[in-house]
Amino acid sequence: MAGTTTLKAHDVSRASMRLRFERAPERIAVFRALHFGDLLCAVPALRALRAAFPRARVTLVGLPWAEEFVRRFRHYLDDFLPFPGGQGLPERDATEAETEAYERAARSRRFDLALQLHGDGRYANAIVSAMGARRIAGFHPVGACCPEPDWFLPYPETEPEVRRLLRLLEFLGIPGRGEELEFPIAAEEWRAAAALRLRFGLQPGRYACVHPGARVPARRWCIERFAHVADRLAARGLRIVLTGMRDEAPITEAVRRNMLCSCVDLAGRAQGGTLAALLTGARLLVCNDTGISHVAAALRVPSVVIFTGSSPARWAPADGARHRAVVHEVPCRPCAHWRCPIGQPCAEKVSADAVMREASALLSAPV
Repeated sequence: MAGTTTLKAHDVSRASMRLRFERAPERIAVFRALHFGDLLCAVPALRALRAAFPRARVTLVGLPWAEEFVRRFRHYLDDFLPFPGGQGLPERDATEAETEAYERAARSRRFDLALQLHGDGRYANAIVSAMGARRIAGFHPVGACCPEPDWFLPYPETEPEVRRLLRLLEFLGIPGRGEELEFPIAAEEWRAAAALRLRFGLQPGRYACVHPGARVPARRWCIERFAHVADRLAARGLRIVLTGMRDEAPITEAVRRNMLCSCVDLAGRAQGGTLAALLTGARLLVCNDTGISHVAAALRVPSVVIFTGSSPARWAPADGARHRAVVHEVPCRPCAHWRCPIGQPCAEKVSADAVMREASALLSAPV
């Protein structure tokens, strides 16, 4: 009986997909002009899209940096179209000439389907419409006019990010293929991480990574408290590895200066896939809510994630046993400020003791 029920559910999904797509799209654009962690959260949706349309040419339309993301996820993405920025999107500004060149390039691709996976659509829907695709689909703001009821879904405000993107694909008749994140690591990245471990004497399972940076200052916890937590982890016998991007070196240096114990500062020396490979050997990660937390979720590395301005309901890893969110509730969350104008109570009220409680629980759990 269970097998029959599953078959019927599958048949319904296929029938729904036939209803929405009279013929399988051959050229698909996915618009998500966001940063690293945001794109990682879209991987389950990309996986479902590829499974539904294995022969389609799928193009990611994103910020210029995301070409690297496309290379890493070649099993789901075939092409990349850089988006220069647009009105209402704070990630990047664009000149009129850049916008015109981008729109010409988008229209020349003759997309059969353009998926808007960039927020509730109040700004992004117009951008996606300008691509000239035969069909567009996406989200629209709750309570606002729906462009096309068969192709646009009211934005699910309260869902976790991974799930809300899958919700749109399911609405279009595209079955999900799980909510798990992925992060492929190339052979040369494994070798680079192994070389760093050898150089600094880092034994797998015997070190903790502390990642104190975040692109947005309003999402950074206190330097001194990161240092205090790092010292307490060191007192438990773990080597401390400070990690970060190249431009975050001043942040890791500030943590190092505030520490009493020695540490290894690899900011700028372990980035991208090399950092991910290094992370696989860590007993624990302590970080802000930033891209590295999603890498840890993808690689199943235990983590303590400190949430300041962002929403844990939207961005916290789904596995609450392996990944612990530490948060002090404030009425102004989620925060849209680059820097907090009121003294950042969301960070000030998160104590080192609160972070260590979660870290200790993870360290006491079976490996």
